[in-house]
Amino acid sequence: MAEEIKNNNVNDEVMSNNFIHQFIDEDIAEGGAYYGQRVHTRFPPEPNGYLHIGHAKAIFVDFGTAQKYNGLCNLRMDDTNPTKEDVEYVDAIKEDIAWLGFDWEDRFYYASDYFEQMYQYAIELIEKGLAYVCELSAEQMREYRGDLQTPAQSPYRDRPVEESLDLFKRMRAGEFPDGSMTLRAKIDLASGNFNMRDPVIYRINRLKHHRTGDKWCIYPMYDFAHPIEDAIEGITHSLCTLEFEAHRPLYDWVVDNISAPSKPRQIEFARLGINNTVMSKRKLRQLVEEGYVSGWDDPRMPTICGLRRRGYTPEAIRSFTDQIGVAKVNSIVEYGFLEHCLRDDLNNTAKRAMAVLDPIKLVITNYPEDKTEEFEVENHPNYPEMGTRKVTFSNELYIESTDFMEEPIKKYQRLYPGNEVRIKSAYVVKCTGCKKDENGKVVEVYATYDPETKGGNTPDGRKVRGTIHWVNAKDCCNAEVRLYDNLFTVPDPDVGDRNFIDYINPESLVVLKDCKVEKTLADAEKQDRFQFMRQGYFCVDSKDSTKDNLVFNRAVNLKDSFKQR
Repeated sequence: MAEEIKNNNVNDEVMSNNFIHQFIDEDIAEGGAYYGQRVHTRFPPEPNGYLHIGHAKAIFVDFGTAQKYNGLCNLRMDDTNPTKEDVEYVDAIKEDIAWLGFDWEDRFYYASDYFEQMYQYAIELIEKGLAYVCELSAEQMREYRGDLQTPAQSPYRDRPVEESLDLFKRMRAGEFPDGSMTLRAKIDLASGNFNMRDPVIYRINRLKHHRTGDKWCIYPMYDFAHPIEDAIEGITHSLCTLEFEAHRPLYDWVVDNISAPSKPRQIEFARLGINNTVMSKRKLRQLVEEGYVSGWDDPRMPTICGLRRRGYTPEAIRSFTDQIGVAKVNSIVEYGFLEHCLRDDLNNTAKRAMAVLDPIKLVITNYPEDKTEEFEVENHPNYPEMGTRKVTFSNELYIESTDFMEEPIKKYQRLYPGNEVRIKSAYVVKCTGCKKDENGKVVEVYATYDPETKGGNTPDGRKVRGTIHWVNAKDCCNAEVRLYDNLFTVPDPDVGDRNFIDYINPESLVVLKDCKVEKTLADAEKQDRFQFMRQGYFCVDSKDSTKDNLVFNRAVNLKDSFKQR
């Protein structure tokens, strides 16, 4: 059972049915618009930042839908805006998608692959009288935009085709300054959908492109470029988030009015919103560039690389996206539910280990000082196929400081003078006292062990209520443990006029030094995940951890705060 769960590959799963699939089923039915065609989708991220959990949902929708229908899914970088684009982001996007379990095979493209074709389609629109060069500034366009009762205006709308062709070619040649001219589609200045009021489809922008360099000084707008890219690649279903619903008439207008090789269908679904975080790339970049986090892969970030470094698994993210479903209406999901899905996965797949985060020494006074025992313990209580490991026991152990109280509070079941507890998997011990420093702080706890209780059993049947975890003080490893919490103190840090920076949680990261972990963890590899008994689920940090300096990130605590509805 455990191995089946551990080896689960998201590529082998089939998405549950949803309204998108219902549309596709209608399209491919006999006589339908796409009858006889293979379902072909695409995932088109803009390489201007790292992918976040919202993109993960889109990845599962795009790649998962193609998988469901034994179709194809392209990966395409939407690099039509060179302002913030970088090859660093391209590489990160590819790594994230592969980690989630998807393969675009040989279908990796850039929007910039099609710049020349887009330019020729723009020429085609001008020649058909469906596009014109406009010299209104951005401010003037806003001024002449009109409202629901007033049509938009452009004094250049009736410019002769030959003149627009000449100007557009000279725009490409770099004869005009940035912002001085645009190419606009000639559609309907009185449309109730403002996206159709002669939208700009090309602008002059002298920025160096990460792939084409200085070859182009005019760039297509996304609403013009995207349908062309889909049509060139033979996409059957262009799946995008709900904010593009009002743009769909323009998408259809473009493919209907150029000599496109195919006519994709755009279908919109609700984007993913999660509380206690922000998912705007601009705001995530601000967190990185202004030093509020250590980078895009900071485990507090909602980025896929941040979640991966924190200890999330592809299976947990897949479970999360599957369970929230594909909806037609935007909504906000509790961050606790994402943690719930991770906890469910790690409960089945993470090996158990013992770690003491706030150590205090326990000296067993009647155990021989020169003796060391080994106990063989299971790596998982429910899955014996995960094997066992050996932990050592001596007269000196480390336990959690909270597992001893000189004067216990009511119902306290751990160590205090005269009380017995089980040392997990080892023996029953009885506390006999403690040692304090000059400030009255307890520095050592003393106990005696009962040699008849090996394995924690009590042959005489006496009740021992408390069980505590431990590590052998004589051979344990030192470790740094990073406790992560929500990055923001409020569920909605960027709503309304709020400055989200003002709501950063000062305790979103607590670093514990000189923690003690059992020696079996000395050989842990980066990204290995464990349940530290009574502590939570932890992951070996992929960047900072070394054999000589172990670093563990808390992925999620043991307590499930999410309330099932």
